[in-house]
Amino acid sequence: MTMMMPRMSEPRTDADAPLSPDALEATLRAIGAERYHNLHPFHQMLHGGECTIEQVRAWALNRFCYQDCIPRKDAALIAKIEDRDIRRIWLQRILDHDGYGDDRGGIERWLVLTDGLGFDRAYVQSMQGAMPATRFAVESYVRFVWDNPGLTAISSCLTELFAPKIHAERISGMLESYDFIDDSVMGYFRKRLTQAPRDCDFALAYVRDHARTVEQQDAVINALYFKCNVLWAQLDALYFAYVSPGMVPPGAWRPGQGMRA
Repeated sequence: MTMMMPRMSEPRTDADAPLSPDALEATLRAIGAERYHNLHPFHQMLHGGECTIEQVRAWALNRFCYQDCIPRKDAALIAKIEDRDIRRIWLQRILDHDGYGDDRGGIERWLVLTDGLGFDRAYVQSMQGAMPATRFAVESYVRFVWDNPGLTAISSCLTELFAPKIHAERISGMLESYDFIDDSVMGYFRKRLTQAPRDCDFALAYVRDHARTVEQQDAVINALYFKCNVLWAQLDALYFAYVSPGMVPPGAWRPGQGMRA
């Protein structure tokens, strides 16, 4: 059964003509300018040096759930694609995160970050300290990709259009602002400065070429709204639990838990 996608954009009438590829791209970029999670107050705190070390730890621990889901999401997407050449290209995303050969991959690089923040690696990988809202948001993304057609699933990845900017902000902001962060733990973000543009260029070109009808374009637009909401919801949960009003849900990480001896 295909999951019904909540409508985020204004419905167009049957009389409306499809957008041109340039107009569709402009619409997608406008969504990022309004909805991407670099605008969230928690991220502004994080990049501006306003977070405590415990808040940074909470962010890194919960964000691991998202990093860990990406290869599963991409494997689900590959299962929807009948074109062998597209599958071969998309496979690189799984290798980027799970690793291949001497490259341990993005998940390993994220664990280097949580190592540097003092976490026990087994605790991070167990995800037992993650908030329920984090887990729900992440799993909704995997399920969305599994339940929707290939074009729609690919469109949900278009937040990558806006990712290089946020990675650059993280590198400069966190290195300048926190004495407990050094360059050795920022490898994940540095790698994504080159991976994300490559990935988004391909996905955007695919969407421009294949989203030709009003219905397809509406699905593309709504998929990007959905993905922006997935990212925003994770930060809402972090802010509510670890900033204000500080209501950590039962079972979620609290300072002192899961740290190396």
